[in-house]
Amino acid sequence: MSVRTAFAGMRRVADVVFRAGCPDCRARFELGASALRLVIGASSRTTFYSFTCPECGAAVRKPAGERIVELLTGGGVRTLRLHSTL
Repeated sequence: MSVRTAFAGMRRVADVVFRAGCPDCRARFELGASALRLVIGASSRTTFYSFTCPECGAAVRKPAGERIVELLTGGGVRTLRLHSTL
């Protein structure tokens, strides 16, 4: 089976966008998965997502609970997993 045959009839999937806000300038906007980074640490204090505000350029870092982690990973956000050295 060729690739063309395997994917025949499939439609292009729309890019995932996430709503976000900047705590510095208070702007509200949507970001694509490539604009976000997710870091998963050993605790809730070391698990967060980050992005650069498209309005003011501020580096934003916000905590990510289980649901946020699930949404971001499912939406294709690049993820860094931190490991402890015990």
